[in-house]
Amino acid sequence: MTGSASSTVLELAAGVVLVCAAVTLWRRSLAAIVKVLAIQGLALGAVALVLGLRHHDAALIAVAALVVVSKGAVIPTLLRRVVAGDPTSREAAPLVNVPASLVGAGVLIFLAYAATRPVVALVPTTAGRLIPLGIATMLIGFFAMVIRRKAVSQIVGLLLIDNGIALVAFLATAGVPLLIELGASLDVLLIVVVLRVFSAQMRSRFGVVDLDQLQELHD
Repeated sequence: MTGSASSTVLELAAGVVLVCAAVTLWRRSLAAIVKVLAIQGLALGAVALVLGLRHHDAALIAVAALVVVSKGAVIPTLLRRVVAGDPTSREAAPLVNVPASLVGAGVLIFLAYAATRPVVALVPTTAGRLIPLGIATMLIGFFAMVIRRKAVSQIVGLLLIDNGIALVAFLATAGVPLLIELGASLDVLLIVVVLRVFSAQMRSRFGVVDLDQLQELHD
């Protein structure tokens, strides 16, 4: 792969990661959000793969394969099973409506570019110029965790933060060690498995997994 071709693929894949983060704020169907999350995982794996091939780094190529398997397939599959068991698998009443959420995402993207200008100046490469995309993905993940009420949506927000951190690490340092990425992926996988167990128990006992409704039951 030539330098210009790899740069184009890298820019496209990093852009897809950010677009997927914004789309999770646009869609209310949890099933659709999980599909978008799977696409984001595949795009993140593509970023790592392009950088691994560019730097002839076998460890980074292995990390790319791990990201594709864990974040592009395994974790979305587990979340899809959680959503399939929820008869009301929609964000019916988020704290912020969809148009305002998208405006908020735009503001966060602008802030990410403004805040990372000194960092981008220190990494004068194609990958370095894409670092704001990772920061913006992280910020959107935090935003999603604040405004969404479904337990699955909270996990999606956490995954967006994790994917944003991974994207920044790939772009700024040409990857993270395989063991670190493996540990992070296993941590996230454990969280999703715990969510699946607890959501099944809450649904069988209370019939809901919505945070507001559970709070009302507590009150």
